[in-house]
Amino acid sequence: MSKITASSALSRFRVLDLSRVRAGPACVRQLADFGADVIKIENVNPEDLAGPRESSDFQNLHRNKRSITLNLKSEEGLSLFKDLVKTADVVVENYRPDVKHRLGIDYESLKVINPKIILASISGFGQDGPYEKRPGFDQLAQGLSGLMSVTGNPGEGPMRVGAAVADVAAGFLAAMGVLTALLEREVSGQGQWVQSNLLQAGLALLDFQAARYTMSGEVAKQMGNDHPTFMPTSAYQTLDGYINIAVSGLGMWEKFCASVERVDLLGDAEFQTGPGRSKARTRLNAEINNTTRCKSTREWMEILNRDGIPCGPIYTMDQVFADPQVKHLRASAPVDHPELGELQLINQPVKLSRTPAQLKTASPLRGFHTRDVLRELGLSEQKIDRFFAEGIV
Repeated sequence: MSKITASSALSRFRVLDLSRVRAGPACVRQLADFGADVIKIENVNPEDLAGPRESSDFQNLHRNKRSITLNLKSEEGLSLFKDLVKTADVVVENYRPDVKHRLGIDYESLKVINPKIILASISGFGQDGPYEKRPGFDQLAQGLSGLMSVTGNPGEGPMRVGAAVADVAAGFLAAMGVLTALLEREVSGQGQWVQSNLLQAGLALLDFQAARYTMSGEVAKQMGNDHPTFMPTSAYQTLDGYINIAVSGLGMWEKFCASVERVDLLGDAEFQTGPGRSKARTRLNAEINNTTRCKSTREWMEILNRDGIPCGPIYTMDQVFADPQVKHLRASAPVDHPELGELQLINQPVKLSRTPAQLKTASPLRGFHTRDVLRELGLSEQKIDRFFAEGIV
C-alpha cells in the first residue's frame, strides 16, 4: 500500500513512530492527521502496552498510519531501522530515557546516519536528573506537577483530572516541538533533539495557577468548581441540574445581578469588589444557588445568553455529541476499519482552510504494511521472505 495522504500539509515528511501507550501516539497522531507518512514500528511479537487493538482508545490514537513489525533487538532488524532513518525526517519515541542509548538509536547516533533527522523523545520526568529512571504515568505526573492539589473540592483530598491530560499535553507539546524543528531545519539544514515530558506538561496546563506561586509565593488550593480568583464563576444548581456561570469584572457583575433579578446583591458591602466576592464566595454562592434553583437549566441558558452572560450546560458524553455546536464542528468523524467496520473517532481539532486534516484510514492491522515499506527500501522479495522466516520482521 502506498503512502497515506490525509492532507497535503505535511505530506513531504516521513515519521518513524516507535512510541507506545498515549503520549507518543498523541504526538504522532497530529502529524499523521496532517498528512505525514507515518510508519508505526511494532514488535514482531504482540505486546499489550497499548491495550486491546480493537479498543476505542487504540483506534483513536493510531489512525492514518502504516504499520510494520521489526525486531530492533536483532542486528539485521536494527540495521533495517537505520536504513529507514536515512529516508525519514522525524523519529518519535517514548521509551525510558536509557533504552534508546542501549539500542544505539539516541540522537547522537541517529544524526550520524542522517544529519537532518529530528528525534522527539517524550518521557515521564525528563531525559536526565534524579527521576530519570522512574517510570512515567499520567497520574504520577498529575500528582508531581501539582494538578491533583488544585483539583477537587476543598478538604476532600487530592483528585486526578478525569482524563489523561498530562499524557496528551506532553504529546501535543512534542508535536509542536517537531514542527518548530522542521521549520528551523529549512534555515540550518540540520535536525535536532526535541524533548517533552509529562511533568512539565502538567505544569504547563496549570499555567496561571503555577505562576501564582512563582511570582508571589501563593500556593493554590482546591476550589472545587469555583474559579480561584474571579467570582461568581462556578457550577450552580438549577431546578433540574447544574449550569456553569462565569462572571468577572464590575460591569459583568452588575449585568448578571440585573439578569437574574438580584440587584439587591449590588448593595452588599462584601460583594462590591472582585477580591471581596472571592473572599466571600461561600455566602455569594449560597445566594446565587437560592436564585438559580428556581428555574431549569434551559430557562437560565435562554435568559443569560440573551443578556450576554457567559454560561453553559454541564454535559455527560452522550449529551456532548448531541449538542448542535459539537455536531456543527464535526468533533467526531467516520472512518472504515477492515475488521471493525465504520467507526466514529475524535476528529482533528485543529482546522486549516486550504490543507485540512482528515481521517483517511483507520488504525492499521499489526504489520500490515511491512512488505510495502521494505520494498520501498529496495529489498527483494526473497530477502523479505527470509526476514519474515527468521523473525527479523
